Amino acid sequence: MSGGGNTAYGKKSFQRSKAHFTDRITADGRDGWPVASGRYRLVVSRACPWASRALVSRRLLGLEEALSLAVADPIQDDRSWRFTLDPGDRDPVLGIRFLSEAYDRRETDYPGGVSVPAVVDVPSGRLVTNDYQRITLDLATEWTALHREGAPDLYPEALRDEIDAVMADVFEDVNNGVYRAGFATGQQEYEGACARLFRRLELLTDRLAGQRYLVGDTITEADIRLFTTLVRFDAVYHGHFKCNRWKLTENRVLWAYVRDLYQTPGFGDTVDFDHIKRHYYQVHSGINPTGIVPLGPDLAGWLTPHHRAELGGRPFGDGTPPGPVPEAERVPARGRP
Repeated sequence: MSGGGNTAYGKKSFQRSKAHFTDRITADGRDGWPVASGRYRLVVSRACPWASRALVSRRLLGLEEALSLAVADPIQDDRSWRFTLDPGDRDPVLGIRFLSEAYDRRETDYPGGVSVPAVVDVPSGRLVTNDYQRITLDLATEWTALHREGAPDLYPEALRDEIDAVMADVFEDVNNGVYRAGFATGQQEYEGACARLFRRLELLTDRLAGQRYLVGDTITEADIRLFTTLVRFDAVYHGHFKCNRWKLTENRVLWAYVRDLYQTPGFGDTVDFDHIKRHYYQVHSGINPTGIVPLGPDLAGWLTPHHRAELGGRPFGDGTPPGPVPEAERVPARGRP
């Protein structure tokens, strides 16, 4: 499964459980985990949309040096996320072969699944949190002392009620909706999830037809959460999850919106289409038993002009774009246009 909480699907309906480890890393350290540069390691899969939120947020806020990054292999085995992309098949900082080892150090015989994103305490090797809904909000609001100069405000206080409302609808119908359609085990369940998904996408189309971003005139957490599903839409959700009423490239507004974000520093430079496609098509054997990964879609369109700047808006508000991607974190050529 693609991270972001444990998942369950059966004869009734797909369900995504809440994160089990919900400690927070905060400025005041009230849960016992104070914000500190170099203390924590963010574990992600570039395939997973829930983990990708944290990748984007970390880049936009300039937390690369403060919060180190571990990237798991997009192909899981029976022990889930593994560090086979690293020399010796071990994470060089944590010294572990599987993310489950950090879970075990936190709670022995934890019965749930091993999900990303996960934040691990480097000194103890223990998992701190896998709360995919909270991690990025805390990066934006609790880690401010370590933000880069010119970091954007991704969760502005004056707009939080509206951002929360938009994110709730996007989560239910889009972020989670594609999974409900993809893992449906009955025709009625599938059709209901698909109808709800496309109804929400049409409402988002109306919203974004006249404004560059979802809330206000700058990039916020709401845009990050919609982006990580839309960027995967044609590559995996349209075919693999049967969300095929139309392709994203056939929706003029949403295709321009997601290209605008993709071409914004901090978004597209975190996306690995190779990891995305191989994970979904090779790990979800119940949906794709042959494990064949499709050649398409053509990625060249991601770099074409989007003309969204004509709507105004200031991507980073009073801030500035993030700097170049650290060399060690660059997405390999096969994963980008």
